[in-house]
Amino acid sequence: MRVLFVVPYLGAKYGGIAKVVTELAQAIGRTGVAADIITTDADGDQRRPVTHNVWLVGDGHRVMYFPCRHRKDFILSPALVQWLWRHGRDYNLVHTHSIFAPLIAAAQWVCRQQGIPYVTTPHGMLEPWALAYKAWKKRIYYNLVERPALCGAQLIQATASQEAEHIRQLNLGRPIELIPNGLHRAEFETLPGREVFYTEQPVLRGKRLILFFGRIDPKKGLDLLAPAFARVHAKYPETHLLVVGQDNIGFLPRAKQFFIDAGCRDAVTFIGWMSGPPLYALLRSVDLHVAPSYSEGFSMGILMCLAAGAPTIMTTGCNFPEAGTAGAACIVEASVEAIAEALDRLLSNPAAARAMGERARDFILNNYTWDRIAQKLLAAYDRILAP
Repeated sequence: MRVLFVVPYLGAKYGGIAKVVTELAQAIGRTGVAADIITTDADGDQRRPVTHNVWLVGDGHRVMYFPCRHRKDFILSPALVQWLWRHGRDYNLVHTHSIFAPLIAAAQWVCRQQGIPYVTTPHGMLEPWALAYKAWKKRIYYNLVERPALCGAQLIQATASQEAEHIRQLNLGRPIELIPNGLHRAEFETLPGREVFYTEQPVLRGKRLILFFGRIDPKKGLDLLAPAFARVHAKYPETHLLVVGQDNIGFLPRAKQFFIDAGCRDAVTFIGWMSGPPLYALLRSVDLHVAPSYSEGFSMGILMCLAAGAPTIMTTGCNFPEAGTAGAACIVEASVEAIAEALDRLLSNPAAARAMGERARDFILNNYTWDRIAQKLLAAYDRILAP
């Protein structure tokens, strides 16, 4: 079997989708399937310093980059579309990632024109909150472009159970299968010590650290977190909030204003993007992780924090009720009151928080690894390609 993954970007600054596609291709490739990725050199406001139009061999997969024109998340690459038109039929199946992306819509159009079966993964972009944000623009684009593309897919992959249900409510008439994201167990079995993080941020030594880990984006709920954190910081003045994530859409000034308005800006550090050992050391160092999102698909950031054993508070919009059922996370409504109450409860009982973190680590490493996910996805591919 030959599978081609199409994604608008692999730049680390874009967060979860780039990581998901790379690691999924690696896992699929290790099963013996030929797994290739085509993408662009977009990377936030910059471009990745990569070689174009040649295969770069990775761990179990190959990647080919194409030049593009892009402004933040809006990406166009005629070169990629032309290549797909010429070579798409070399593959048994195409798997596209992301929607509300003209480049992906063009790739799906090529597949329909040439009779190439394709799977599409919306990554939470069909969630009710996501559809309601800038609704009039999305409604027009959805009806003209996205709905025909979704209806042409052989399978729509949902990464969370609530996401699958929301997609069903759109009445697309296509099979929908729940196949979550995963991670590599080996990355989390031995994590760097806290000193690695404190070397980078010595002024935070001795603080009780609360982590927000995700893109700086309206849907991530920083407007809820700011007043909630202000309340608990007044009660626990040794607390300090770390906001770790990339700003791809220019939302950072607004996000900082939330904390200024809440009166707790001095107790908040915006770190920007982190990766590698400093990030893993950070995940080990925090007392709590909070994900206050209005809407998610299946967040890689949340998955990583849980796998690292960080005691986690997440909202219902994070679409991971299984973690709550397993006692691996505290799940609350997306409101200031609910988030503040959960923060207070866990800060007042560190032993209970640590125990929840340990349950989270076991739950993720036993159920959400890429090896398991790859087998589920390959079974879905086989059903699509069966006579």
